[in-house]
Amino acid sequence: MKNEITHSLKPILYMAPIMGYTTRLFRNLYHAHFGGFDLAIAPFIVAVGDQKIHPKHLRDVMPENGHGLQLIPQILSNDPAGFILLAKELHTLGYDTVNWNLGCPFPMVAKKKRGSGLLPFPDRIQAMLDQVVPRIPNRLSIKTRIGRKAPDEIDALLPLFNQYPLTELIIHPRTGLQMYEGSVDLEIFARCIDRSDHPLVYNGDIVNYQVFETLKSRFPVINRWMIGRGAIADPFLAPMIRDGEDAPCDRVNRFRGFHDALVAELAGTLCGPGHLLDKMKGYWTFFCRSFTEGARFFKTIKKLNQMDAFRKEVDHFFDQEAKWINTISSSRS
Repeated sequence: MKNEITHSLKPILYMAPIMGYTTRLFRNLYHAHFGGFDLAIAPFIVAVGDQKIHPKHLRDVMPENGHGLQLIPQILSNDPAGFILLAKELHTLGYDTVNWNLGCPFPMVAKKKRGSGLLPFPDRIQAMLDQVVPRIPNRLSIKTRIGRKAPDEIDALLPLFNQYPLTELIIHPRTGLQMYEGSVDLEIFARCIDRSDHPLVYNGDIVNYQVFETLKSRFPVINRWMIGRGAIADPFLAPMIRDGEDAPCDRVNRFRGFHDALVAELAGTLCGPGHLLDKMKGYWTFFCRSFTEGARFFKTIKKLNQMDAFRKEVDHFFDQEAKWINTISSSRS
């Protein structure tokens, strides 16, 4: 039953889709080095009209690139024809479930009435679902925010979603305009639990074990949890939550092995050392949060413009300075 208390069950963990970061290369390395996640939602693929789907748009979800972590492709679209075409193509690749992105908060997406930009228009969402659901061979899940501008926009959407055979709703309890700032609205999420006929996945600000425990206590009927930025910052978080214990290990050296593998794999796929350096600086905006001297180290590498200098600074940091923050007792900064 959807609303049964689930404290006795092992949590089901989803890796969140973060464009440019949780790519197939990152997902596969993460799974090999740390585990912890049961499945991942892939960063969105844009579907527009009946245009032919270019193979490069499917590269991230090609089955031969997967290594053990169940994957659900995500579609960003407000066009039924394009959605149906892409969903059918994904079905031929073996994906029996696809996810519709109704949560992307970025203005360049939202102003085109895609992602969270579609949330103020329930009639358009209903028209989309009316055409898509009967015509795709896949099952459908939805990832959403609680609104674009106002948190109560979700109140008009839940009865609408209840009309369709969705596999689940993944809800990030912020508005699109909030982006990732301010607080998540846990009162609204609690209201969603009461009003949704579908299983819910909680997504938002699970940045350490303490936060997860608080959320689990507040929402005992929820057993599906999505983690994004918190898991990139602390790759030990997901296995800690799944297993319910903090297994002792040399975290710095285990993370270093993952980090070095990530650099090596990215070097083989990106266009030159400049692109690689920019990508690693991006990852370190997350990684630095797990080290006591992480903020200072990030300021150092931000100034670098050569990959060789980056490698030298990273080696020095891991050899001499890196100390892992206690992830159970640390709170969100």
